[in-house]
Amino acid sequence: MSATTPRETFEYAVLRVVPRVERGEFLNAGVLVYCRQRDYLGSRVHLDPERLRALDPTADASAIGRALQAAADVCAADPGAGAAGREALGSRFRWLTAPRSTVIQPGPVHTGLTVDPDAEADRLFGLLVLPVES
Repeated sequence: MSATTPRETFEYAVLRVVPRVERGEFLNAGVLVYCRQRDYLGSRVHLDPERLRALDPTADASAIGRALQAAADVCAADPGAGAAGREALGSRFRWLTAPRSTVIQPGPVHTGLTVDPDAEADRLFGLLVLPVES
């Protein structure tokens, strides 16, 4: 993209894993990025098993990983994602970011400006989800 490419508004939310809802503790495990003007809906997911065990040693990392992948599949309109995966991009983003009281919960929706929403998804994923390198 050139320097004259206009920046477009995008929205994003963090996917949180809340292994014990009653405790309210969570770890960031994914990002969802939606840019209507660029017809883009993307996600990145990663479950850190060590961080999950620190919150709840009994948590089923495999089941949680499948739930995160299911959210990514809806985002990508994977054929196995069911009816939600067949909705329009904006509807899928709104469905994925609707409040829930489950193990996988979306954080608040935030906005920004970008020339490349896919690169923005990578940046946010590195900043908000992946472990900090020391």
